[in-house]
Order: sequence, then structure tokens, then C-alpha cells
Amino acid sequence: MVRIALDAMGGDHAPEETVAGAVDASRRGVDVVLVGEHNTMVAELAKHDFRLPIVDAPDVIGMGDDPAHALREKPGASVTVAARLVAEGNADGFVSAGSTGAAMAAAAIVVGRVKGISRPPIVSVFPTPGTPTMVLDMGANPDVKPEQLLQFAVMGSLASRALLGVENPRVGLLSIGEEKGKGRALERAAYDLLEESWVRFIGNVEGRDIAVDKADVIVTDGFTGNVFLKTIEGTAQMVADYTDEEVAKLDSKLQEAIRPLLVKVREHLDYETYGGAQLLGVKGVVVIAHGSSSRTSICNALVVAMDGADKGLPDQVASMIASL
Repeated sequence: MVRIALDAMGGDHAPEETVAGAVDASRRGVDVVLVGEHNTMVAELAKHDFRLPIVDAPDVIGMGDDPAHALREKPGASVTVAARLVAEGNADGFVSAGSTGAAMAAAAIVVGRVKGISRPPIVSVFPTPGTPTMVLDMGANPDVKPEQLLQFAVMGSLASRALLGVENPRVGLLSIGEEKGKGRALERAAYDLLEESWVRFIGNVEGRDIAVDKADVIVTDGFTGNVFLKTIEGTAQMVADYTDEEVAKLDSKLQEAIRPLLVKVREHLDYETYGGAQLLGVKGVVVIAHGSSSRTSICNALVVAMDGADKGLPDQVASMIASL
């Protein structure tokens, strides 16, 4: 059975929500080890009358800390200790809702990158019609080269197949038009590489295509991907708010009739359903959860990490990259 380390001190609602999420995940079969200040972990577990293994980590890397500097200055930080457990073979992956920069730095420096990978990307899953769509990179690498977009496509294809069960994933390149030749020099060069690769490349896709099940994997640079992510999150929240306003104007019987449907729609669109984003291209499973994660999101992130470790995703990535 694989073991997942949780940075239990990371996140806006840590340690209450992180520990509660770990308890929920444990009850769903995840072997979780809590990483955080020992006495705090014991006190939180007592609230649930539950026991989990604890690895003491007295320090925390804050959202405003410089990630690389903090890793050196705070070797006892919870995210660093969690990453060290993976590097030393005492865990198969780790989850953190703390500083994204710190989690990425710990993954790259402490856990280590897969040979041949210079820029591990963040991949997010979007609940598109049909099969969910994986998009990468979502913010780890603002500046990339065409060859790195090819690596993103390979890793995304493997992840889609391993984690979502898509047999032959369709890969699209995010650009400003569908035609070949659209986009910057980066996209034009990457298009040629993808066209010649083994991935099932379907050509350029546009931002609106995320809503129509056109591709199973979409690749882009981290700057564009992060803007893309935040735009979708903001739009989803705006639609939800407008919907709530209009529903509030209906009589109570109609509200009661349609509310179950609205709850299902919200659950479908809620980022907490997927728990977090995977950082691909490192020698262990790393899942970066939203900073404001609730226990539900933490639980789902741990389940996602367990699934990736069970299916040997890091080893699959290493094997495929070595063959390029």
C-alpha cells in the first residue's frame, strides 16, 4: 500500500481542515502520514478521536516567503519534511495546500526531477462535458521552449490515460486560432514538434474549446495557463452568483424544486471535487491543493495522490521521456 505525506500546516485553514481531510481520506483507504508540529497534530486528531502517524515539523513556509530561500533557512518546515519523506522512500507522494512556490521548490530540489525534465508542469483537471480535460502548464513555468511543450504533451497524455482512463488522449495546443501558423513563434515551433510526435495531436485549440470536449489534454505555457485558469474560476463564480440571485426571486416551491439540480451543477464545477493539481515530471507524486482548501478538498487531493502513486505515474513519465 502506498503512503502519502500531508503538509498539514499548509493552507489558509490549516491545521483544522487539513487534519480533518486526512481523517476523511484515511477512512477512504488512503495511508496518510501527517507532517506538522507534533503537539498541534495530536490536539487536532483528538477532536476526531482518530489516530494517524505524525512526523514532527515545527516550521512553516509562509505564502510571502521566498521559496528557495525558505527551503534553506527552514529545513524543519512541514512542506520540506513532507518532500524529504518522499525522497527517502518513506512516502510515495505528498500533498500541500500551502505556498505553491514552496511546494514546487521542495518537489524539484528535495524530491528531484525526472531525468530529462527541466520544467515540471502543473496539470489541472477541468470538468468538461464527456471526459474531463487536463490542462498544463497552469503556472509553474511562465517562459518555456517548444521542446518543453512537447514534454508537457507527453506527460499530459500519460496522466490522462493513467488517471482518467482515456485510451488515446486528444492533445491540443492552446493558441489564438485553429489554423496552423497561428500564435507566437513558441506555438508555431511547438506545433511542428507535436505534429511529428507520437501523441494524438489534433492541432490548435482556443480557450472556448475547453467547454465543448474538443481535447483531452491542452498544453500551453504557465503564464497563459494561469490566466486561463483564473479566468475560468472567476467566470464560474460569476455565473453561480447570478444564478443564486435569480433563484432567490422565485417563489419558495420553485426554489425547492430546482435547488437539488443547482447543487449537482455546483458540485460538478467545484474545484474541490478534484482536490488539487498534480506536478508532473518529479520522482514522486506531488499534488498542490488550493490555498483555501476545505477538508473535502484535502481529502480528494490525498485520494488523487494515492491514485497516481498506485498507478506508478512518475515511473511512467520517466520511461516515456527517456524514449523521446
